[in-house]
Amino acid sequence: MKVYVLRLGHRVRRDHRVTTHCALVARAFGADGLFFSGERDTSIIISVQDIVNRWGGPFEIAYIPSWRTWLKKKLDQGFEAVHLTMYGKPVNKAIKRIKKSKKDKIIIIGAEKVPGEVYELAKYNVSITLQPHSEVAALAVFLDRLFEGKELEKKFTSPKLIIVPQEKGKKVKKVD
Repeated sequence: MKVYVLRLGHRVRRDHRVTTHCALVARAFGADGLFFSGERDTSIIISVQDIVNRWGGPFEIAYIPSWRTWLKKKLDQGFEAVHLTMYGKPVNKAIKRIKKSKKDKIIIIGAEKVPGEVYELAKYNVSITLQPHSEVAALAVFLDRLFEGKELEKKFTSPKLIIVPQEKGKKVKKVD
């Protein structure tokens, strides 16, 4: 199953760090890529591609000028959309049905106010909590539930660096 994240409404001055963190969480927690709309920001693409180059992949990152066109194309290809929103069905009640479907997924997260059309296009509108919270946290929790923790043991291909786990200190090993 392919899993992509769609980040809506990126704003360069306000969202650079958060969108980058959404991409890092998407990658680390098992998604295959992140696509973002709103304002074009090539620095995010460069930063994330650098992470993939050093720490391994695969992981796609791209700016898309029209989220509607991109999303509708993916839905036509058989993907189903999961919109993470505090107004949706609680994740604990929705996740079994979502996992039961083996269709490829688009996980939608917002930056600015999400257009009402997204709620209609999404097969699932899912809340992580029924309180205001971070889209970065929501994405991490949702992906962890979707992949049942298996993403935490994912091995990335062609890394140049790997972390050597230890209780104290930091150890990073260069891979030849």
